[in-house]
Order: sequence, then structure tokens, then C-alpha cells
Amino acid sequence: MFAQVIQGTVTDRDALKQALDRWMNELAPDSIGWLGSTGGVTEDGKFILLARFSSEEEAMRNSSRPEQDAWWAETSKLFDGEPVFKNSTAVDSDIGGDPDQAGFVQFVIGKTSDVDRAREVMRQDPIQKWAELRPDLIGTVTAIHAGGEMTTAAYFTSEQEAREGEKKEMPPELMKGMEEMNALMVGEPDYFDLKEPWLNSPEA
Repeated sequence: MFAQVIQGTVTDRDALKQALDRWMNELAPDSIGWLGSTGGVTEDGKFILLARFSSEEEAMRNSSRPEQDAWWAETSKLFDGEPVFKNSTAVDSDIGGDPDQAGFVQFVIGKTSDVDRAREVMRQDPIQKWAELRPDLIGTVTAIHAGGEMTTAAYFTSEQEAREGEKKEMPPELMKGMEEMNALMVGEPDYFDLKEPWLNSPEA
């Protein structure tokens, strides 16, 4: 799997949503390798989107379509400054339900000192282990970028249930993994809370 993350500041949230809706209606049906996307705008105007493709090659072929280029030329005008693109061929998906049904999505942007170990630790505690403690957590998708940067999208049933779930005491086996992940992180992560996430997939 290949993932592309786009970040930027928007001046008109509604106009951007309309542009993405137009992409879904007009460009998505003929897209190449597109598996789905998760995005939205935070309350302070920060936009983030994670688009998943079957491969990097197909993602690049999709980007080179004339209609895609024309759509982006117009859509990019809705950003305040240049948006940032980050690609990843190291994508880990751990989903226990339908992420398109999420009522709340939290993006976590951070950096790890050891990519291989971080991926191992994440795989030690799959969503099945979390299900009993956190039924609000539908799953996660994590993309590893150059230099150890990480983008994680966590899908929740609702913001209220996610906040309540955060207060629960974790069992020792899950706490161990969390503590090791925290020890591998460089600096403090950034959080992007999407209270009205834009969730799209070819089947949606």
C-alpha cells in the first residue's frame, strides 16, 4: 500500500469540501489505484488528508492524469500558502470495523527514532487486544515517512466515546507497548482533531 498525506491551512472550509466532493463525483470513478481517503479541517483551520493507493506507481499515474492536474490547480488556490505533501510506502493498517463510519478521527503526527522497532511494537497490540477496553476505537492507519516521521489516523465511533475511553485505565500488557512507543518518539507529537471527518472510499 502507498499513502500520501497532505497538510495545509485553508481559508474556506466549505469551498474545500465542495472541491473534494467534486473530485469524488467527477474524478474518483476513473481514478487509478485509489483505495480511500480520510481528511478534514480542524477547528483552527488546519487541513489534513491521508489518501491510500494500491501502489506508489498507480498513485503517480493517477496524479499525472490531466483532469487530476486541472482539479488540483484550482483546489490549491483554497490554501493559505503551499500545502505540504508527504509520501509513504510503509503503511500499517489495523482496522476492526468500517472506518468510513467513524464519527471522530484524530491524526497524530510525530517522529520515531527507530522505525523498525516502532512498527514491531504497534503490531504487538493489534486492534483485537484493544477491542474490549476501547470499543470506541475502530482502528488505525499509520504511514511512515522519510526521516522517521509518522502520521497516524485513529478512527473512533464518536468524539464523546473517544474522550470517555481515554480516561480508562490500561491493562499492564497494553501499557507496556504504549510506554515503549513513547520512549521511541522524538519530541512531542502534534494532534489534529477532526470532529467532522471527511471519509471516502470507492465503495462509499
